[in-house]
Amino acid sequence: MAKQVGGFCMAAAALAVLMAASAAHAEIPNNTVKLGVLTDLSGFASDSTGVGSVAAAKLAIEDFKKEKFDLKVELIQGDHQNKADIGGALARRWVDLEKVDAILDVPFSSVALAVQEVVRGTKTAFIASGPGTSLLTGEKCSPNTVHWSYDTWSLAHGTALALLRAKKDTWFFVTADYAFGHSLENDAAAVVKAEGGKVLGAVRHPTGTADFSSFLLQAQASKAKVVALANAVGDTINSVKQASEFGLQAGGQELAALLMQVTDVNAIGLKVAKGLYLTEAFYWDMNDGSRQFADRFAALTGGKRPTMIQAGVYAGTLHYLRAAAAANSSDAKVVVAKMKEMPSRDPLFGEGKVREDGRHIHNMYLFQVKAPEDSKGPWDYYKLIQTIPAAEAFRPLAEGNCPMVKK
Repeated sequence: MAKQVGGFCMAAAALAVLMAASAAHAEIPNNTVKLGVLTDLSGFASDSTGVGSVAAAKLAIEDFKKEKFDLKVELIQGDHQNKADIGGALARRWVDLEKVDAILDVPFSSVALAVQEVVRGTKTAFIASGPGTSLLTGEKCSPNTVHWSYDTWSLAHGTALALLRAKKDTWFFVTADYAFGHSLENDAAAVVKAEGGKVLGAVRHPTGTADFSSFLLQAQASKAKVVALANAVGDTINSVKQASEFGLQAGGQELAALLMQVTDVNAIGLKVAKGLYLTEAFYWDMNDGSRQFADRFAALTGGKRPTMIQAGVYAGTLHYLRAAAAANSSDAKVVVAKMKEMPSRDPLFGEGKVREDGRHIHNMYLFQVKAPEDSKGPWDYYKLIQTIPAAEAFRPLAEGNCPMVKK
């Protein structure tokens, strides 16, 4: 009997040691989570990302601390200068030397794909709100990554379907000549063809070009009902302005910006941008929660209103921190798995979920830019045309070819 009791005590003690070791392994080192916003602080996307993305992360940390005040959160920032090699090198330093637990934002698809490969297999998570490439949750998907705000599939399908159903069935593309632009064009063209429409032509332009005249003249000559701009930020702003000068809309053609954000409209002005169709994941003036957040954001950014990318930084950061706290871990695979297990909830995107491939699922919205006389004040730019339900807003799981998705 004594031997049995002794054996039981030894087994219990061994089990206690194992449980303690397991708990220690799962704990967040130094009870501190370190986040890094890797963004465009100095280039042509800095208005829609940049310091606004940093401000959004700060607001997420502030709100998380109200829920979990005893977990420390540190925040650093870096400028990738829109270059994949610089972004990859910064990410490597953050992973190896800075011990950053999660990298946030990362606009530009080429930079994001480089960062994705750096963090793959490490303990660092990648919560991407800035890039558009759907490869992040497709063929290149990773257990370390969550893709938040938008992607080329959601933008192209949201805008193209709505216009096609309004009998705008002939299209011409003005496309930025790099991976993101190509993806936007390909995704939208696939919708046009699937819905019985026709693509009458396409022209590709270098990024950062100042003169769109030859491209827009080709679009005008095509007589297409829709001229689709498959580009971003400065290129979109310049092409919209010059399209107005050439009278495309006055001549009866619709102008569809496949990626445009509220800061782009602000830069163009309503007089020129009026009537544009665009798809977004977020608009600051949608409800009381989004307006309250926008006021807090404006206080940190000199009165600006947040873009969907910056809103995605906030929501993605908040969900990551909640998952890290729930899992009692800062290991990327553990936290991202918990992010997929837990429903997301925030005042900007409402209730959502992270899918098996890492894609965050939420509603998308088709907007039309208001005419100046319809705007009630600064940053009042959009008229809601259609809400695209979360179940329809993103590429079906089975079509992404993500290796993590079970067949």
